[in-house]
Order: sequence, then C-alpha cells, then structure tokens
Amino acid sequence: MATNPSMGEAFQEHLEENGHKKKVKNVDDWLPVTGDRHAKWWYSTFHNVTAMVGAGVLGLPNAMAYMTWGPGVTVLVLSWMITLYTLWQMVEMHEIVEGKRFDRYHELGQEAFGHKLGLWIVVPQQLIVEVGVDIVYMVTGGKSLQGFYKIVCKGSCGLKQHTTAWIAIFSSVHFVLSQLPNFNSIAGVSLAAAIMSLSYSTIAWCIPAAYGHSHPPLVGNQYPDYHLPDSTMVDHVFFFFNALGTVAFAYAGHNVVLEIQATIPSTKERPSKVPMWKGVVLAYIVVAICYFPVALVGYWAYGNNVTDNILLYVARPPWLIAIANLMVVVHVIGSYQIYAMPVFDMLESVLVKRFKLTPSTKLRLITRSLYVAFTAFVGMTFPFFGALLGFFGGFAFAPTTYFLPCIMWLCIVKPKKWGFSWCLNWIIIVLGTLLMVVSSIGGLYAIIKSASSYQFYE
Repeated sequence: MATNPSMGEAFQEHLEENGHKKKVKNVDDWLPVTGDRHAKWWYSTFHNVTAMVGAGVLGLPNAMAYMTWGPGVTVLVLSWMITLYTLWQMVEMHEIVEGKRFDRYHELGQEAFGHKLGLWIVVPQQLIVEVGVDIVYMVTGGKSLQGFYKIVCKGSCGLKQHTTAWIAIFSSVHFVLSQLPNFNSIAGVSLAAAIMSLSYSTIAWCIPAAYGHSHPPLVGNQYPDYHLPDSTMVDHVFFFFNALGTVAFAYAGHNVVLEIQATIPSTKERPSKVPMWKGVVLAYIVVAICYFPVALVGYWAYGNNVTDNILLYVARPPWLIAIANLMVVVHVIGSYQIYAMPVFDMLESVLVKRFKLTPSTKLRLITRSLYVAFTAFVGMTFPFFGALLGFFGGFAFAPTTYFLPCIMWLCIVKPKKWGFSWCLNWIIIVLGTLLMVVSSIGGLYAIIKSASSYQFYE
C-alpha cells in the first residue's frame, strides 16, 4: 500500500514533465530562430552574404590607407582565411553532441564553458555585436539616403545637411519589417540585400578602376599618395589600430551563423552541416569577390586621400553613385534584420520563459518596435561612422569571430595537445586577442577625435 502514493506522485511528475516539454516546444515554435526549420542550403548563402558584406566593405580602402600595401594585403588575406576556418568550426559544432542542436551562439557557449559561465561569456559579446551592427547600419542607411538625395536634389533642399533626419527616415521601414516572425520569413529581403551588396561593391571598385589613374590629377591636384596620411606619429599608430578594427568589422557573420543553421532541417543521414557548409563556402567566395577588389582598387586609385566610405568619396558619374547609394540602403535594410533577429529571439525568449508573458502579436509588436526605436536613437546621437566600425570591430567582433570559436573547439572537441589543430587554434587565439586589444584602443581614439568636432543632432 505504501507504494501507491509514490506511484501516483511519479505519474503526476511524468505528466508535469511532459506538459513542460510541450510548453517549451510550443514556445520554440514561436521564437524567431527555431520557429521554422525548412530553409534550403542556398538560404545560408545569401543570409551569410547579407550578414558580412555590409558597411565594412566601404571602409576597407580607408583602412588600407593607414595600413599601406604590405601590411594591408596581409591583414585582409589572413582575416579571410582565419574567419573561414572559425566559421567552419561553428558549423561543425552545431550538432557535435548526438541528438542535440546548438541553435544559438550562447547555447554552444554553455556546452563549452558551463550553463551559467557560458551565458556570461557569450551573451554580452553577442549583444554588443548585434546591437552595435544595427546601430552602425542605421547610420549607414541614413547617410546613404542623404547621399542619394544630395545627388538627385540639385537645388536648395531643406533636408540636405540634416543627417539625423535621414537616419530617422531610414529607421521607419524597420518598424514594419521587424514584425516578420523568423529568419525564413525575411529570406526575400535577405536575397535582395545580398544581390545589392554584390552590386554596389562592384560599383565601388569599378569607378576607381575607371577614373583613378586614367584621369589625373586627383583630389588636391595630386596623384595618389601611398604614404601614411600627414599626421602625428600618435595618430599613425592609433589609426592603424582602428584600421585593424575596420577589417574585423567586415567579418561579422559568425554572430548569426548558428541561428542561420538552426533554420535548416537535419536528419541523421544528412545533418544540417552538409548544406550549411555548402552555402557558407559559396558565401565566402562572394565575400572575396566583394572585399578584395574594393579594398585594393580603391586604395590604388585614391591612395591616402580616400575617406571612410568610398561611395561618399567618389563623385562621378553622379547617376551611378546615386544608384549605388540606393543599393546600400536596400542592403543594410536586410543586414539590419539579419542581426536583429537573434536579438528579438533573446528578448522574446526571456519575456516568455522567464517572465511568463504570453506569446502574442502584441508582445512582438511592442518589443521589436522598442528595439528599433532604441537603435535609431543611438544612431542619430552618435553617427561616427568610421570610428564606430573600428571600435565595435575590435571590442566585440574580434572575440566572437576570431578566437571564441577556437576556445570552444578546444573545450568541446579536445584536439590532441601540441597537435596541428591544437597549435593552430592557440595561434589564432593569441592573434585574435591582440587584435581585440589594439583595435579597441584605436577605435576609441578615433571616436574621441570625431566627437571633438561633432555637434549633436545636426
């Protein structure tokens, strides 16, 4: 008779456990990352292209101006190779534990570092990256709209000089698009953005190739100068550090790669890493086609005169520059949504799972609209475009892109000590740490220099 109560309690616990699992599954079906797992392999291609080829590519010629030919080419090539390797690591680790999928960056961090420590290590850095990118893209989108308007409106135009107003105009579209429920629902936006990124990157190097050395003299009646820009030695050092951050910013797709892979179906016979890696390789080929010509041809054509956004620097032919600016606008609209989706996932997960709020359209509307408003406000307040690239690139992108995947690989895969994989990962960890420190310092220095001559809400 004494066993009956325990059997009843066990049965009750079984029902509660099943009910809890069902509730969690229902919530996961509602959340942006896990809500739809029917993506095709090519989705990962244009999602990754959209995530990577963004504001950073336009700043690469300016980064070359502070690194010069030898160091600049070396940094570009090494960054491409290292980040492709660390991206491969993350794709491989997505389902490294049998029967389990690490759908989010912080879930992989929890597997590597423990439940609580993994959250504290990954979540702050990932949020800094994703929110930081969205802020920078608010600035980029607003300035590109402004650039288009300045070319098209040749008369006295009231909004010509008001960058803040253009950022506000650009932000308005995101209040609508942010209500799309999950990654697969923004596939069309992401595809358009990927096509635009390849298009305006092509324009960004074709114009310098056509008008660079063939129509001298250039700015200031001088031919391209490949020496360091005229400034103090302190400026040279710190702006070199900032240039490293700009390159780091250009490779940011790692912060959303697991979330993108989570949308791809997976079976034992065909795990998600197979189609995901196929898409990633194609995406990285596109990245190379975009990055290297823009950086090298832009620097070759204009030398150290080029500014931190090459499309805002070149001025001919005007109609093509106007089109390119609109292409940038379309692209950063898609990029913003790609980076915002994991943030929406975090916010909605906390509100529903921890604060027990009911999943609903109203919750999604309020949460996402507040986020868009926040990024727009910060972008309007601090539109230091080039400096933001360097600072965010060093402070947050270097860890999550360059060396955090290597640390996780060492913790989870545990390669043989002093073997090739072990040594390679430690070399990348050391290089990534150095990159994080120096580029953060350079980015902060550039922000201070920019802020000293900036008037708020101009």
